[in-house]
Amino acid sequence: MDLSFLKTLYQRPGPYASVYADLSRTTEDASKAVELRWRALRADLEEQGTPGDTLRAIEQTIDEELARRRSEGLVLFAADGEVVYLERLEEPPAASQATLAPLPDVLPYLAQRGERFPHLLAVVDRRGGAIDCVTADGRRHHIDVQGDEDYPIRKTKAGDWNQSRFQRSSENVWKVNAKKVAREIDRMADMCGAEAIVIAGDTRARTAVMDEVSEHVLAHTVETDKNTTVDDPDLESELQRVLELKTTERIMTVAERFDRELANGERAVEGLPATAKAVREGRVETLLLDDDLDANARLWVGPHPAHIATTAEELRDEFGVSDPREVKADAALVRAAAATDGELVVLPSNGSPAQHVHVGAVLRFTA
Repeated sequence: MDLSFLKTLYQRPGPYASVYADLSRTTEDASKAVELRWRALRADLEEQGTPGDTLRAIEQTIDEELARRRSEGLVLFAADGEVVYLERLEEPPAASQATLAPLPDVLPYLAQRGERFPHLLAVVDRRGGAIDCVTADGRRHHIDVQGDEDYPIRKTKAGDWNQSRFQRSSENVWKVNAKKVAREIDRMADMCGAEAIVIAGDTRARTAVMDEVSEHVLAHTVETDKNTTVDDPDLESELQRVLELKTTERIMTVAERFDRELANGERAVEGLPATAKAVREGRVETLLLDDDLDANARLWVGPHPAHIATTAEELRDEFGVSDPREVKADAALVRAAAATDGELVVLPSNGSPAQHVHVGAVLRFTA
């Protein structure tokens, strides 16, 4: 997971309020239930000493969201009187909670957010096609491709006058239209950096398009015979299945590399002290964190992301940090990794290919 989108989050002195709000409305008294859940979160923030201006900014955001009913859940991080990051969720957060700390509590959000692969979905027919492409940062692009030729589209029935000529003409029209659709798929896939591609439509149209797309697109494509539209729920389910497989593949690849490098005693470290040292030195290429990392695991931090250590004394003695703060270990590690352009892999606690790993890293170089 690319963490660059979090960089601006850490530009405040803090403290940070982290809110995971369940806004789902599944019961008859849904509105009242949502309001009660928010009041409980607000009380938690007050009890922890959240500054008044920050609390008001959060409350205004929640009230607006409740009025507009745009989501099933909300994750937000606020500091210094402003909501500095917000994301609406299609389903409630795994746990409804609100905390105040020197750093934002981002790991539950990142675990639920998951890997976001840029992807492309195309539905093709003999006249053209519709293409949806989504970038890594969630921007969606859509185009409809109209073939240059539309007659004759269908072959004639056996016995029709001049049958063979019309059949050849139909096949030529399909090929011309397929080339145009394939060019647009190649262009959109390149523009979005698509790593997962699903092409749907009837068999003949798909085959004609697949014969024309680039080798790069071909290598990332899954076909389906669903002859529908790009917004069909069944087709969306197929796309989600492909993306989930990509996530599993990504975790397995990183886990296998981690095990290999660790066994060789080279570019990998395991455990909190070694990982904190590596990320402090800017050596972490990919940070590995258990999605259920021990909440009691702590590190000490200073104002700069590189100010990270297992003890307050280490920060004072080696970095001259006058006021070290104790924080959740995952919050400190993610901030440091984001600042040094490291990536993150969140390891699911159940069914992970690296179940023995709770915290570790694949390194760019050895010490």
